Amino acid sequence: MGYACPVCETPQADARHLANHLAFTALLGDDDHESWLDDHAPGWEQSGEDDLAERVEADASEVEYPQVFEDTTGHDHRHGDEPRPGDLFDERPSRGPSADANLDAETAAAIEQAREMTEQADGDEGEASDEDENG
Repeated sequence: MGYACPVCETPQADARHLANHLAFTALLGDDDHESWLDDHAPGWEQSGEDDLAERVEADASEVEYPQVFEDTTGHDHRHGDEPRPGDLFDERPSRGPSADANLDAETAAAIEQAREMTEQADGDEGEASDEDENG
């Protein structure tokens, strides 16, 4: 179960999502959402998420809110080569200039040098944090 927005009836997963929906929509300039908040939750601009959620929940209608997760739909919703949460970076296909066979030698060398510098900088940061912990 979730809650319908009392202004636009858009279903929200829970009271916190409803509070965020109302506040963000009002802050983005929707006068109807702002007026509703002013009437039903005066001082909403200074309220925290949990406080506002409690205040708007009382005036919201419960609605069916079916939750669908990507891994239960049977469809792969990947967009291009973008990683999904939990994917390991090493499992992604090679992307970027190094995968482009049309680079001239100077550009390829500059990219390789930048990679090496990045790896070295990453290694230096790890050493510094080890010294901080041991020092």
